[in-house]
Amino acid sequence: MTDEPTLLTDLKDGMLTITLNRPKANAFDTAMSKALTKEFRNAGRNEAVRVVVLTGAGKLFSAGQDVSEFGEGGERSFREHLLATYNPMIIEMRKLEKPIIGAINGAAAGASLGIALACDLRIAADSARFVVGFLGIGLAPDSAVSLMLPTLIGLARAAEFVFTNEPITAQQALEWGLVNRVVPAEELGAAAAAWAAQLARGPVHAMGLAKRDFNKAILPHLEAVLDYEAHNQEIAGKLPEHREGIAAFREKREAQYG
Repeated sequence: MTDEPTLLTDLKDGMLTITLNRPKANAFDTAMSKALTKEFRNAGRNEAVRVVVLTGAGKLFSAGQDVSEFGEGGERSFREHLLATYNPMIIEMRKLEKPIIGAINGAAAGASLGIALACDLRIAADSARFVVGFLGIGLAPDSAVSLMLPTLIGLARAAEFVFTNEPITAQQALEWGLVNRVVPAEELGAAAAAWAAQLARGPVHAMGLAKRDFNKAILPHLEAVLDYEAHNQEIAGKLPEHREGIAAFREKREAQYG
Protein backbone atom coordinates (compact mmCIF):
# COMPACT_ATOMS: atom_id res chain seq x y z
CA MET A 1 0.00 0.00 0.00
CA THR A 2 1.10 3.56 -0.67
CA ASP A 3 0.28 6.83 1.00
CA GLU A 4 -1.67 7.96 -2.06
CA PRO A 5 -5.36 8.67 -1.35
CA THR A 6 -7.75 5.84 -2.19
CA LEU A 7 -10.13 8.39 -3.71
CA LEU A 8 -8.88 11.09 -6.05
CA THR A 9 -11.19 14.07 -6.58
CA ASP A 10 -11.11 16.91 -9.07
CA LEU A 11 -13.70 19.69 -9.33
CA LYS A 12 -13.62 21.78 -12.49
CA ASP A 13 -16.36 23.76 -14.23
CA GLY A 14 -19.09 22.17 -12.14
CA MET A 15 -17.84 18.64 -12.81
CA LEU A 16 -16.65 16.58 -9.83
CA THR A 17 -14.57 13.59 -10.93
CA ILE A 18 -14.07 10.87 -8.31
CA THR A 19 -11.49 8.23 -9.14
CA LEU A 20 -11.25 4.95 -7.23
CA ASN A 21 -7.55 4.54 -6.51
CA ARG A 22 -6.87 1.71 -4.09
CA PRO A 23 -4.28 -0.93 -4.93
CA LYS A 24 -4.84 -3.48 -5.92
CA ALA A 25 -7.82 -3.62 -8.28
CA ASN A 26 -9.50 -0.62 -6.59
CA ALA A 27 -11.14 -3.05 -4.17
CA PHE A 28 -13.14 -1.49 -1.35
CA ASP A 29 -12.36 -1.70 2.31
CA THR A 30 -14.61 -0.17 4.97
CA ALA A 31 -12.70 3.12 5.05
CA MET A 32 -12.90 3.57 1.29
CA SER A 33 -16.63 2.73 1.27
CA LYS A 34 -17.35 5.31 3.94
CA ALA A 35 -15.15 7.89 2.21
CA LEU A 36 -17.04 7.48 -1.09
CA THR A 37 -20.38 7.80 0.69
CA LYS A 38 -19.11 11.04 2.23
CA GLU A 39 -18.03 12.34 -1.19
CA PHE A 40 -21.53 11.81 -2.59
CA ARG A 41 -23.09 13.48 0.46
CA ASN A 42 -20.76 16.46 0.17
CA ALA A 43 -21.46 16.73 -3.56
CA GLY A 44 -25.12 17.22 -2.72
CA ARG A 45 -24.29 20.06 -0.36
CA ASN A 46 -21.76 21.78 -2.61
CA GLU A 47 -23.47 24.18 -5.03
CA ALA A 48 -20.32 24.27 -7.15
CA VAL A 49 -20.88 20.61 -8.05
CA ARG A 50 -23.37 20.17 -10.89
CA VAL A 51 -22.49 16.68 -12.10
CA VAL A 52 -20.39 13.80 -10.75
CA VAL A 53 -18.22 11.42 -12.77
CA LEU A 54 -17.18 8.20 -11.04
CA THR A 55 -14.36 6.12 -12.54
CA GLY A 56 -11.43 3.90 -11.60
CA ALA A 57 -7.68 4.33 -11.82
CA GLY A 58 -5.71 1.98 -14.01
CA LYS A 59 -7.28 -0.83 -16.01
CA LEU A 60 -10.06 -1.79 -13.58
CA PHE A 61 -13.12 0.06 -12.35
CA SER A 62 -13.17 -2.03 -9.18
CA ALA A 63 -13.00 -5.65 -8.10
CA GLY A 64 -15.63 -4.97 -5.42
CA GLN A 65 -15.13 -5.78 -1.77
CA ASP A 66 -11.62 -6.55 -0.54
CA VAL A 67 -12.20 -10.02 0.90
CA SER A 68 -9.07 -9.77 3.02
CA GLU A 69 -11.17 -7.68 5.43
CA PHE A 70 -13.05 -10.85 6.32
CA GLY A 71 -11.99 -14.06 8.00
CA GLU A 72 -12.24 -17.59 6.63
CA GLY A 73 -16.04 -17.33 6.64
CA GLY A 74 -18.66 -16.77 9.29
CA GLU A 75 -16.57 -14.71 11.70
CA ARG A 76 -18.01 -11.33 10.71
CA SER A 77 -21.58 -10.09 10.40
CA PHE A 78 -22.25 -9.38 6.75
CA ARG A 79 -25.45 -7.59 7.68
CA GLU A 80 -23.63 -5.17 9.97
CA HIS A 81 -20.99 -4.62 7.31
CA LEU A 82 -23.55 -3.78 4.61
CA LEU A 83 -25.52 -1.49 6.91
CA ALA A 84 -22.31 0.45 7.60
CA THR A 85 -20.90 0.58 4.07
CA TYR A 86 -22.64 -0.17 0.77
CA ASN A 87 -26.26 0.32 1.80
CA PRO A 88 -25.83 3.97 2.85
CA MET A 89 -23.60 4.56 -0.18
CA ILE A 90 -26.21 3.34 -2.67
CA ILE A 91 -28.92 5.34 -0.91
CA GLU A 92 -26.75 8.46 -0.96
CA MET A 93 -26.12 8.04 -4.69
CA ARG A 94 -29.82 7.79 -5.45
CA LYS A 95 -30.61 10.73 -3.13
CA LEU A 96 -28.05 12.97 -4.82
CA GLU A 97 -30.17 15.29 -6.96
CA LYS A 98 -27.43 15.78 -9.51
CA PRO A 99 -26.46 13.48 -12.38
CA ILE A 100 -23.90 10.76 -11.68
CA ILE A 101 -22.06 9.35 -14.68
CA GLY A 102 -20.28 6.07 -14.20
CA ALA A 103 -17.23 6.00 -16.50
CA ILE A 104 -16.54 2.28 -16.44
CA ASN A 105 -12.92 1.93 -17.48
CA GLY A 106 -12.54 -1.80 -16.90
CA ALA A 107 -13.99 -4.72 -14.97
CA ALA A 108 -16.71 -3.94 -12.41
CA ALA A 109 -17.48 -6.84 -10.10
CA GLY A 110 -19.45 -7.57 -6.95
CA ALA A 111 -20.32 -4.53 -4.86
CA SER A 112 -18.72 -2.24 -7.43
CA LEU A 113 -21.23 -3.53 -9.99
CA GLY A 114 -23.97 -2.29 -7.66
CA ILE A 115 -22.21 1.08 -7.43
CA ALA A 116 -21.97 1.29 -11.21
CA LEU A 117 -25.65 0.42 -11.60
CA ALA A 118 -26.65 3.04 -9.02
CA CYS A 119 -25.20 5.75 -11.26
CA ASP A 120 -27.75 7.59 -13.40
CA LEU A 121 -25.82 7.10 -16.61
CA ARG A 122 -23.01 4.75 -17.64
CA ILE A 123 -20.40 5.11 -20.35
CA ALA A 124 -18.06 2.16 -20.72
CA ALA A 125 -14.74 1.47 -22.34
CA ASP A 126 -14.99 -1.22 -24.99
CA SER A 127 -12.73 -3.31 -22.76
CA ALA A 128 -15.07 -3.09 -19.76
CA ARG A 129 -16.67 -6.17 -18.25
CA PHE A 130 -19.47 -6.52 -15.73
CA VAL A 131 -19.30 -9.50 -13.36
CA VAL A 132 -21.88 -10.15 -10.65
CA GLY A 133 -19.19 -11.97 -8.68
CA PHE A 134 -20.94 -12.78 -5.41
CA LEU A 135 -21.64 -16.45 -6.14
CA GLY A 136 -17.96 -16.88 -6.95
CA ILE A 137 -17.39 -16.90 -3.19
CA GLY A 138 -20.69 -18.47 -2.18
CA LEU A 139 -22.58 -15.27 -1.43
CA ALA A 140 -25.84 -13.73 -2.65
CA PRO A 141 -26.05 -10.37 -4.46
CA ASP A 142 -26.00 -7.19 -2.39
CA SER A 143 -25.41 -3.47 -2.99
CA ALA A 144 -28.79 -3.34 -4.78
CA VAL A 145 -27.58 -5.65 -7.57
CA SER A 146 -30.66 -7.83 -7.01
CA LEU A 147 -32.83 -4.82 -7.87
CA MET A 148 -30.80 -2.83 -10.37
CA LEU A 149 -29.58 -5.66 -12.60
CA PRO A 150 -32.99 -7.19 -13.47
CA THR A 151 -34.46 -3.68 -13.74
CA LEU A 152 -31.95 -2.85 -16.47
CA ILE A 153 -31.53 -6.15 -18.37
CA GLY A 154 -34.53 -8.26 -17.36
CA LEU A 155 -35.03 -11.02 -14.82
CA ALA A 156 -34.01 -13.99 -16.99
CA ARG A 157 -30.74 -12.40 -18.09
CA ALA A 158 -30.00 -11.24 -14.56
CA ALA A 159 -30.61 -14.73 -13.18
CA GLU A 160 -28.28 -16.25 -15.77
CA PHE A 161 -25.41 -13.92 -14.97
CA VAL A 162 -25.94 -14.15 -11.22
CA PHE A 163 -26.02 -17.97 -11.27
CA THR A 164 -23.19 -18.54 -13.78
CA ASN A 165 -20.93 -15.63 -12.78
CA GLU A 166 -20.06 -15.15 -16.46
CA PRO A 167 -18.95 -11.63 -17.49
CA ILE A 168 -21.20 -9.29 -19.46
CA THR A 169 -19.16 -7.64 -22.20
CA ALA A 170 -19.37 -3.93 -22.92
CA GLN A 171 -21.15 -4.63 -26.21
CA GLN A 172 -23.71 -6.90 -24.53
CA ALA A 173 -24.20 -4.27 -21.85
CA LEU A 174 -24.90 -1.66 -24.51
CA GLU A 175 -27.35 -3.85 -26.42
CA TRP A 176 -29.24 -4.72 -23.24
CA GLY A 177 -29.39 -1.19 -21.82
CA LEU A 178 -26.97 -1.81 -18.98
CA VAL A 179 -24.83 1.07 -20.26
CA ASN A 180 -25.77 4.10 -22.34
CA ARG A 181 -22.63 4.36 -24.45
CA VAL A 182 -19.48 2.40 -25.30
CA VAL A 183 -16.30 4.08 -26.56
CA PRO A 184 -12.72 2.96 -27.25
CA ALA A 185 -10.84 2.64 -23.98
CA GLU A 186 -8.40 5.41 -24.84
CA GLU A 187 -11.31 7.82 -25.45
CA LEU A 188 -13.26 7.11 -22.25
CA GLY A 189 -11.92 9.98 -20.13
CA ALA A 190 -12.52 12.61 -22.79
CA ALA A 191 -15.94 11.22 -23.72
CA ALA A 192 -17.10 11.12 -20.10
CA ALA A 193 -15.83 14.66 -19.49
CA ALA A 194 -17.62 15.97 -22.60
CA TRP A 195 -20.87 14.33 -21.54
CA ALA A 196 -20.51 15.70 -18.01
CA ALA A 197 -19.81 19.19 -19.34
CA GLN A 198 -22.97 19.02 -21.43
CA LEU A 199 -25.05 18.02 -18.41
CA ALA A 200 -23.39 20.64 -16.20
CA ARG A 201 -24.63 23.34 -18.57
CA GLY A 202 -28.19 22.05 -18.32
CA PRO A 203 -31.03 22.53 -15.80
CA VAL A 204 -29.48 20.48 -13.03
CA HIS A 205 -32.19 21.25 -10.47
CA ALA A 206 -34.83 19.95 -12.87
CA MET A 207 -32.66 16.89 -13.44
CA GLY A 208 -32.69 16.34 -9.69
CA LEU A 209 -36.48 16.45 -9.67
CA ALA A 210 -36.55 14.01 -12.58
CA LYS A 211 -34.30 11.72 -10.54
CA ARG A 212 -36.80 11.95 -7.68
CA ASP A 213 -39.50 10.88 -10.14
CA PHE A 214 -37.43 7.93 -11.35
CA ASN A 215 -36.74 6.83 -7.78
CA LYS A 216 -40.44 6.98 -6.93
CA ALA A 217 -41.56 5.22 -10.11
CA ILE A 218 -38.87 2.55 -10.49
CA LEU A 219 -37.02 2.25 -7.17
CA PRO A 220 -39.60 2.97 -4.45
CA HIS A 221 -38.52 -0.07 -2.42
CA LEU A 222 -34.76 0.46 -2.71
CA GLU A 223 -34.10 0.76 1.02
CA ALA A 224 -36.23 -2.30 1.81
CA VAL A 225 -34.40 -4.33 -0.86
CA LEU A 226 -31.01 -3.27 0.49
CA ASP A 227 -32.09 -4.30 3.99
CA TYR A 228 -33.36 -7.68 2.75
CA GLU A 229 -30.13 -8.27 0.80
CA ALA A 230 -28.22 -7.67 4.04
CA HIS A 231 -30.47 -10.18 5.82
CA ASN A 232 -29.85 -12.84 3.17
CA GLN A 233 -26.13 -12.10 3.03
CA GLU A 234 -25.95 -12.76 6.75
CA ILE A 235 -27.38 -16.22 6.06
CA ALA A 236 -25.09 -16.85 3.09
CA GLY A 237 -22.02 -15.78 5.04
CA LYS A 238 -22.57 -18.56 7.57
CA LEU A 239 -23.04 -21.36 5.04
CA PRO A 240 -20.35 -23.93 4.15
CA GLU A 241 -20.57 -22.72 0.54
CA HIS A 242 -19.11 -19.36 1.50
CA ARG A 243 -16.28 -20.95 3.46
CA GLU A 244 -15.46 -23.14 0.46
CA GLY A 245 -15.76 -20.20 -1.94
CA ILE A 246 -13.35 -18.09 0.09
CA ALA A 247 -10.91 -20.98 0.50
CA ALA A 248 -10.96 -21.63 -3.26
CA PHE A 249 -10.47 -17.95 -4.00
CA ARG A 250 -7.44 -17.73 -1.74
CA GLU A 251 -5.99 -21.01 -3.00
CA LYS A 252 -6.62 -20.01 -6.63
CA ARG A 253 -8.60 -23.15 -7.42
CA GLU A 254 -12.11 -24.01 -8.55
CA ALA A 255 -14.60 -24.20 -5.69
CA GLN A 256 -16.18 -27.59 -4.98
CA TYR A 257 -19.77 -27.07 -3.89
CA GLY A 258 -21.40 -30.37 -4.80
